Amino acid sequence: CTMTGMNTSTTLANFEEQQQDNEAIRTSSLSSSTMHLTGHKGSVYSLSFSPDGSILASGSFDMTCLLWSYGSNCENFNALVGHKNAILDVKFGGDSDFCATASADHTLGYWDVCTGERIKKLMGHEGVVNACDTSSTSTSHSIIASVSDDCMCKIWDTRLRGRDCNTQTLRHDYQVTSVAYDGSSNKVYTAGIDNMIHVWDIRNDGSDSSRKVMSMKGHTDTITGLSLSPGGEYVLSNSMDGTMRSWDVRPFVDGGQNGKRLLKTFVGGTHNAERGLLNCSWSADGNMVSGGSADRIVHIWDEISSEELYYLPGHKGSVNCVIFHPKENVVASASSDKTIFLGELES
Repeated sequence: CTMTGMNTSTTLANFEEQQQDNEAIRTSSLSSSTMHLTGHKGSVYSLSFSPDGSILASGSFDMTCLLWSYGSNCENFNALVGHKNAILDVKFGGDSDFCATASADHTLGYWDVCTGERIKKLMGHEGVVNACDTSSTSTSHSIIASVSDDCMCKIWDTRLRGRDCNTQTLRHDYQVTSVAYDGSSNKVYTAGIDNMIHVWDIRNDGSDSSRKVMSMKGHTDTITGLSLSPGGEYVLSNSMDGTMRSWDVRPFVDGGQNGKRLLKTFVGGTHNAERGLLNCSWSADGNMVSGGSADRIVHIWDEISSEELYYLPGHKGSVNCVIFHPKENVVASASSDKTIFLGELES
């Protein structure tokens, strides 16, 4: 009996130690495995991590872009103020010291993240600026691509002064709602209410028709978000037709499914009558994809199998944006409920 008791005691002690070890295993530098960030006074439309992962930027209907120090308690350390209407998109480039914002006030902002100062106010669009993108390459991180309801995609070089910043304009037949920029190949991907993804080579100084490399069809409703894969070989799109799709954009390829560049379709996310510009994104290793969804759920899919890996409730409004941390196994989501969630994923 004594031996049995000793064995039982030892087993319980080992079990408690194992439980403590399991609880201690964490996959991020956050103080909690799930964090809820509040501070915005309106719907949060966009998120962006700095390349080094130290800063999270959030753009909102309240006309501000809040900067959060990533890690531990994720404190809000600065606010970028100056836009006169909602901030619909925010992007860091290859430099963690600067970010760009796109606004419904028809302008873009280029900001010093450390001081909160707006270095440049980029004017030229004649409609709501729906989205912007920058390049992660060190040689072209000063370039910004923006798209607008004025049916234009504009390319800006923040190193230049005045109106010379707008170096190129790519004209479309319809309103443009999303953009992705690949600085390594000087390709710009745009999409909008014509349900197609257009690919442009901005090294070509000729006409718009000569700069347009190709157009990819497959979606049956407005495309609300575009995202380039970490290696630049694929583009992910989110659409009001209720699907997210991946496309092979390598220059020489026989085509994927049915002889087209369409590769995979991810089903589960939804759009609603609000018709918000919901984003899409890749994980840093390219193995997972996610995107905004009006059903208040964060959906994460396995890129290879197209199967849904995570179904994460918590938000009380449409999830407008989901992004992955560049270095840790963490996902961030922004919602019309005016809040942001950060959560660890299983390693």
